[in-house]
Amino acid sequence: MSGNISAIARRAGLRARWRDYTAQWAVFFRGFLEHPKMVGSIIPSSRFTIRKMLAPVDWGKCEVFVEYGPGVGTFCRPVLDKLRGDGALVVIDTNPLYIEFLQRTIRDKRFHAVLGSAENVEQILTDLGIEKADYVLSGLPFSTLPEGVAPAIAKATHEVLKPGGGFLAYQFTSAVRDESEPFFERIDEGFEWLNILPCKLYWAWKAKD
Repeated sequence: MSGNISAIARRAGLRARWRDYTAQWAVFFRGFLEHPKMVGSIIPSSRFTIRKMLAPVDWGKCEVFVEYGPGVGTFCRPVLDKLRGDGALVVIDTNPLYIEFLQRTIRDKRFHAVLGSAENVEQILTDLGIEKADYVLSGLPFSTLPEGVAPAIAKATHEVLKPGGGFLAYQFTSAVRDESEPFFERIDEGFEWLNILPCKLYWAWKAKD
């Protein structure tokens, strides 16, 4: 009898996870259809991309982590799993569909989902009582952003980071690197084949004091 109960529980758990996945994918796809130029890909990032992108983060020292364009939270959960208990994860998106989904599905006192533009990251953090960020992650498609927005985001990101902080970005073009070079001391590069589509990875570092 106990074996049957366990099997039923496993099947119920699988069905619940499948429902969560399909709901998440449906929201992501709808957001892509509504605002294709603001979403980097029609498919969320792979676990390989997530792991490699976040590898340089010093989680023991990270107090504030910011993400631009979180979509349906592909990176949010892995970040929260590693973030210290007194830390904060602030995600910023211009699409209310994604923000409403994240606010409804992620219940964590460290998590703040804000409807707004990455250009205004400094004011957004100030409104939350936060002065600076340790890391900023971006999946925004810098090559298709409206004119003037990409350099404004790169400049605001540099300003909001603590000395030695990092700007992490995954892209299909080198636009984010080109826009970030005037502001950051060093930019490391990588690539992840195991993603749909394979993507370029960048880690831009602000100079230390």
